[in-house]
Amino acid sequence: MYNNKLIDNNNISKEQRQYLEKVKKRKRAILITQISILVISVLLWEIAAQFKWIDTFFTSYPSKIVALFIKYVKNGMIFEHIGISLMETIVGFIAGTVLGILIAVLLWWSEFIAKVLDPYMVVLNSLPKTALAPIIILWVGAGYSGIIVTAISISIVITILNVYSSFIEVDEDKIKMLKTFGATKFQILKKVVFPASIPAMVSTLKVNIGMSWVGVIVGEYIVSRAGLGYLLVYGGQVFQLDLVMMSVIILAILTTFMYKIIAILENKIMKWRQ
Repeated sequence: MYNNKLIDNNNISKEQRQYLEKVKKRKRAILITQISILVISVLLWEIAAQFKWIDTFFTSYPSKIVALFIKYVKNGMIFEHIGISLMETIVGFIAGTVLGILIAVLLWWSEFIAKVLDPYMVVLNSLPKTALAPIIILWVGAGYSGIIVTAISISIVITILNVYSSFIEVDEDKIKMLKTFGATKFQILKKVVFPASIPAMVSTLKVNIGMSWVGVIVGEYIVSRAGLGYLLVYGGQVFQLDLVMMSVIILAILTTFMYKIIAILENKIMKWRQ
């Protein structure tokens, strides 16, 4: 294997090597610029607060947020809140995605069911799902189950629509060719439709991360006594804006981390497909 790598490196031309170096430099420049924008924004925020250019009662400021975060870390409360929200989001995300894909398969399998459910799917997609959260929580319960089902209800519809659209857009000639060879519907789904729809499913995963977090935060707004949504509500009620800002920043970090995991998974899947 080592010899093969040496051969591969030796086979790369000077122009190719220069191009690869240029791509690396561009990626490095983009990363440095992104970090610089973040650091400069935080510094300007802190400076504006220290010199009273902004009203810190409404905006808080970085050093105070960090001090509050350290306090919550020391007493262990922040881990409880993050753990609860993360658990609810992951369960809602996985359940909503899996159920959405299974229903999309059902719609593709039966054109009759797809035609029957089409207007209902349009209505459900157009409804503001967050407005249904109180009803869902009343039906399911005010505990973790109600919050998780709220997260599922927000992500499942868009999963069904995206994946089903991808299923029906698969090259019809390939499907006809398999049918001429006597392939069953399950074989067509397994060999052609499902593999061709993997990019759409991965894209849907990225969307569902944000949707699941929306469902969890809305559910925690209404009934929870713990979680990041609870901290956001509590901080707003007692006008403790540093608590609100800390919760928002933690939420942004967690969402970004989950998104990066899906992006890594996407790269691996794309390499496997190639």
